[in-house]
Amino acid sequence: MGRRNYLIEGLSGTGKTSVCDELQRRGHHAIHGDRELAYRGDPETGVPVAGFGHEHHIWDVDKVKALVADRDHAATFFCGGSRNFSKFIDLFDGAFVLHVDLATLNRRLDERPAEDWGGGQPTERDRLVQWHQTNGDVPANGAVIDATAPITQVVDEILRRCERRAAG
Repeated sequence: MGRRNYLIEGLSGTGKTSVCDELQRRGHHAIHGDRELAYRGDPETGVPVAGFGHEHHIWDVDKVKALVADRDHAATFFCGGSRNFSKFIDLFDGAFVLHVDLATLNRRLDERPAEDWGGGQPTERDRLVQWHQTNGDVPANGAVIDATAPITQVVDEILRRCERRAAG
């Protein structure tokens, strides 16, 4: 069986980091995209920009391509949010979109430390709520995963779906 690459996306607060940590704990090759691939840039051009804002949180496309081309692992999970996912979504064998209800999203954002990325700043919170209501800012063709379940169950479901895809 050849190498497989999966994107795990979702709005801020849906559990992408926790999913990545659990995948790594289980021995899977998982990349924290928000830590290892992200920078502030223009989603169309990739040119770096100054300042804060979810709309400029993008991944380095060349790094994504290099990791996808690496065949050392049976599967790699790219976990995190990126406003330029359209530039590399075609490289993945599948995409999963973590989803929670609005009350859970707000509770999780409230629980974040104030210095955390986007957690509690009113304009960022408003943007996240709008994206939640419109299903905006996530891959439209991603398989939706209920991320209100315990993290072990969320990861179990992702792995089950990966096995089904790999089987044909």
